[in-house]
Parts: sequence; C-alpha cells; structure tokens
Amino acid sequence: MYSRLLVTSTLIAMLACGGGGSEKASSTYLPTNPQNGPPAGNPNGLFPVPLEARAEDVSSPTHVIGTGTPESCTAEAFIQAVAQGGKITFNGGSKPFTLTLNRPAKVFNDKPDVVIDGGGLVTISGGGATRILYMNTCDPDQVWTTNHCQDQDRPRLTVQNLTLIDGNSRNEVLYDGGGAIWVRGGRFKVVNCRFFNNVCASLGPDVGGGAIRVFSQYQGLPVFVVNSTFGGAPGFGNIGANGGGISSIGVSWSVYNSLFSYNRAIGNGGNPAQAGTPGGGSGGAIYNDGNTMTLSLYGTLLEHNEVNAYGSAIFFVTNDRTGTLHIEDSVIRRNIGGSWYTLPGISMHSDTKREIINSIIE
Repeated sequence: MYSRLLVTSTLIAMLACGGGGSEKASSTYLPTNPQNGPPAGNPNGLFPVPLEARAEDVSSPTHVIGTGTPESCTAEAFIQAVAQGGKITFNGGSKPFTLTLNRPAKVFNDKPDVVIDGGGLVTISGGGATRILYMNTCDPDQVWTTNHCQDQDRPRLTVQNLTLIDGNSRNEVLYDGGGAIWVRGGRFKVVNCRFFNNVCASLGPDVGGGAIRVFSQYQGLPVFVVNSTFGGAPGFGNIGANGGGISSIGVSWSVYNSLFSYNRAIGNGGNPAQAGTPGGGSGGAIYNDGNTMTLSLYGTLLEHNEVNAYGSAIFFVTNDRTGTLHIEDSVIRRNIGGSWYTLPGISMHSDTKREIINSIIE
C-alpha cells in the first residue's frame, strides 16, 4: 500500500530513489451504448488550455455529412470526406446517433488538413471489427509528400466533440496498435472526445494503444489531448497489450483536463519480454517509450486503470534519460497491479526528470 503523496510546490528532480470492463472483440460482439457513458473530460479539471490546443473553427466546413437525419449520415460519405481532406461536420438532426464503419477512414497526405467535429452528438464506431481512423505520412499508399516523411508539418488531424467506440485493430499486422486511431507524422490533436471499449493487439512487448497509437510528430511537438475521456466508468475502458488508453514511441504529449479510468494493459512479461512470455502488460492508462520526450498532465485524473506488468497508471521510459514527466494540478490514484514503481502507479527510471506541482499521487 502506498502512502499519499501531495506536492504543492515544484519538484524538479534528478533523483535516485529506489479493474476494468470485460474484454471486447470476443466471438460475440456487443455494441457499446455511448449514451450510458460518462461525459468528456475530468469534471474537476480546470487548468487553462493554450490556444493551439483548443478546438478548431468549423463554422465554414468543407464537407457536411447528412441532410438532417441520422440515416442520411452514411459511413461511406464519412470515409470519402476524410480521404478528400478538409473540415468535416455532420447534419444528422438534434439527437445523438452512431455511425458504424466497416473499414478505417484514412487520411491522404496530399490533401488538406482534416478536422472532424461531431458537434457533441456523433459517435463513430468500429463495430468491434475495424480501426476507425488512420494517418501515416510514411505510408506510400497514402501518398508520400516529402523525403522526410517522419518529420513533416502536414497533414494535421484533429478530432473534436466526438465519441469513438468499439474500434478494433487486432487484425492489423503492418501498422498494429491504435484500436480507434493510429497516427504517424504531421500533427494530431484530440479535443472534447470520448473513447469507449476500443481494443488493439492483446499481446506483445511494444504494441499498444487501446484507443490511440502515435509516432513521429513534427519537430517533436506534442500531441494535445484536451477535455477528453478514455474509459471513465466500469465497462467502458479501452484495452491493449500496452497503453490501455494511449501509446507512443518517441512522442511528447500535453494532456489537459482529461480522465483516464478503467483502461487495461493485458499483455504479460513487459518490454523486453521476459523469457517464456509474449511481452506487454505495461501502462494501464498511458504508455510512453523513447528518448527525448515529455509527458505533461494538467488537471487530469488517472484512476482504476490496471496492468499485468508495469505502470498501472503510467509507463514512462526515456531510454537515454533525456525525457521529462510533468504532472500539474492532477490526481493519480487507485490504479491496480504491476511492479517497478518509482512513484505510486508510475513506472520509470529512478533518475528520470520529473516536475510535480500541486498534485496527488497515491
């Protein structure tokens, strides 16, 4: 049992110090009812959000999906709009509705930046069978636009005011992980969104992101996650081998006023995998691996996440020790399982630089 850690002033250290919902995508698919899910964001998160991390203006959309009824909003129209690029909104009436895909919507790198705004009414589902969104600047099938695809400023993908449920990338082989969203390159931002019951590969030492998997953001700039919920209640959590909520390699994140709970990392054996194990099981909510990167949490709550190996809340390994963990006005508590803890619920090297301000970690 860990004692409560309450830090009310900045701690910048180079120190030497020594249950979720049922697993989705089984043989019987039971669709998630998003109306029963919690709202977007941490209700107690009040941290000021910088302008660049806020929702994009969609007052003049490029594409409007639908003509006033939910039935007029088709999956095919949405997939085609994403492929063409631009700002996408929906006209499906005044009540919430769900759009179920039979394949991922894919961003093309030679098209305009993509903004998808659900207006707080739209849920996009993978139907327990497919990933929902995919962007990869280094995938030739999506068009190479530079000779440095791993570090280019476009395209930019923003999802906002949207719920993403029942995404499943377990059948993806080449670009695994990311049950709801998989991103490499450009810039990526999430604002006012909910992620429920998304799944990715369940075993493996370096695969993950039940909801989101990200690589190679432009010039090392952070992914913004703002006022969003990953899981949030029993039966709504996201699941993956590692990083039940989000997973990345060499990517920085700035997370504002968000909620991660009831997410699970269900692999076994860690990374590198212990002898005789398939590997994985780290980062119940968040899995970050790489070198020079920063994970920043502001006004964010992580609780009731679960692992088999390391980091019931956060797994943060900066291999060359150049990364920084920043936690401010946040709460990390009641996360379950695992070992190798430098702070309660947080697995990282003991000499990792950390900045903890006015936060509860227990």
